[in-house]
Amino acid sequence: MTFDPAFPDGFFDRIDASDDRDFYLAPRFVTHIDPDTIGALSEAYRDLLPADGSLLDLMSSWVSHQPHEIHFERVAGLGMNRQELERNAQLTDLAVHDLNRDPELPYPDSSFDAVVNAVSVQYLTRPVEVFRSVSRVLRPGGLHVVAMSHRCFPTKAVRAFHQLDGEGRCALVREYFERAGGYAPAERLDRAPPGADPLWIVSARRS
Repeated sequence: MTFDPAFPDGFFDRIDASDDRDFYLAPRFVTHIDPDTIGALSEAYRDLLPADGSLLDLMSSWVSHQPHEIHFERVAGLGMNRQELERNAQLTDLAVHDLNRDPELPYPDSSFDAVVNAVSVQYLTRPVEVFRSVSRVLRPGGLHVVAMSHRCFPTKAVRAFHQLDGEGRCALVREYFERAGGYAPAERLDRAPPGADPLWIVSARRS
């Protein structure tokens, strides 16, 4: 399906519209991309993220994909399940927060040098509001990195994710950045290894 920037009716509907807190109540210690693609994402982070910087891992879980050999001043994790976040050894602090209920991030302005979202953007029902809040918590010139693949919890992914192909999903995330405001033009980076899960990365800097 071709991406429609008008956001048609029902674009952000989900098969399961029940409270997300119920769905994420039990921890799920799984990964959503294969090992080769995880390695490719870590390599992309190695190129993109500032060493010794302050990072926010948005919609985080029990594992993050920042390179272990690079030191970061702070890696804050925001997610839906406390047990998953507490298992994540890369996090320096955590917050349990439902972005579909409240898209405003619980951090002061200009808190982070970078914000990453790994294969979870498809669950946002109010993405433009979230992207706008991410811009607020980024420092000037800070980077917002959105990585996508094809796997998901299908009942919780928005209809747009099911209908669009990789090109369409990248165009949709570019539209989120554009509508949110406060960002320089977004850039795309494809890093999928041959024979592995797809990996599409769209990023933009706070202007």
